[in-house]
Amino acid sequence: MTQRHKAFFINGGAGRVVCSIPALEKYAEENGNDFIIVCEGGTDFYKGHPLLHARAYDHWHKNLFEDKLINMDLVTPEPYRVWEYFNQKCSLAQAFDILINDKGIRDLPKPTIRLSNEELFGGFNVIKEVKEKTKKDKIIVVQPFGRGVRAENNSIFDPSGRSFEGVHTINIIRKLQKNFGVILMSEVGIDFQQHGCKDLVAHPQNVSLRQWAGIIAGADYFLGCDSVGQHMAYSLDIPATVVVGSTFSINVSYPTAEKFDVLDMGGTVRKYSPIRITMDEVADRGNDGIMAMNDKIEDAIIASVNKGVAKFKRPSQTTEPLMITATAPISCSAT
Repeated sequence: MTQRHKAFFINGGAGRVVCSIPALEKYAEENGNDFIIVCEGGTDFYKGHPLLHARAYDHWHKNLFEDKLINMDLVTPEPYRVWEYFNQKCSLAQAFDILINDKGIRDLPKPTIRLSNEELFGGFNVIKEVKEKTKKDKIIVVQPFGRGVRAENNSIFDPSGRSFEGVHTINIIRKLQKNFGVILMSEVGIDFQQHGCKDLVAHPQNVSLRQWAGIIAGADYFLGCDSVGQHMAYSLDIPATVVVGSTFSINVSYPTAEKFDVLDMGGTVRKYSPIRITMDEVADRGNDGIMAMNDKIEDAIIASVNKGVAKFKRPSQTTEPLMITATAPISCSAT
């Protein structure tokens, strides 16, 4: 019997999409290119990929069912339902690989994010502008909040326990500003000047995820939580400090990566929340507030950033690229 070609349905947030890339690369390497990817979470991070771009389709692509899917096996890999994942034996990328390639836990390459010249030059321009306005030579991109964050009545909180709390975000950025220019990667705005930040905190508006990847690619360092920015930094070889709380670092981050320092707020308090398997109110309530910090923790984060910037020095950029593409939508504004 002739084996039917496969269509892999990839859903969820951008971080999941990025983490699916190594497994799909392996599938192409080991089985050929007779497959497609149906992107329920968007095609953004398959764009420009030498193997995957041509095989990636938005789920609303015209006539996709009649032209492709009706003759294919449809596969929806759900990494959160992999035994090795929910028992903290593997990463998100490895869980995708287990489901897609059935080769067990194995080492995987970094996910490939191929940025265009326009995206790279756009990021360069943002970094250049922030350097000029802050008079700082080193630029840090800070993503303090994950997708679960909420902003209500001038308060910022994350019931999923993945994000920095608002007051600690302000404190950390204020401390970072002593040595660095700061770019805030967030859909939530903060009036930093009202909270005592004397220097500009750049907060680019109306920025796509690929434009953010260009900005991170041009930065000296990344500081963030369990969200998409850290996956971009890892793929683009940008050093990072990542703070996790309700989630396990082996699952969601890169604790063994040379250029990553993963700080764990969960410790022995955290309980695994079986997301996409079942609802567990006990785990979620127990993890509530797990990212609450104090001065000592804030200072440990600052020390990690300072150490990382000093250890992984970026080559000096003394000249601009030969081509500069206009990027009006990502002009910096103070918040």
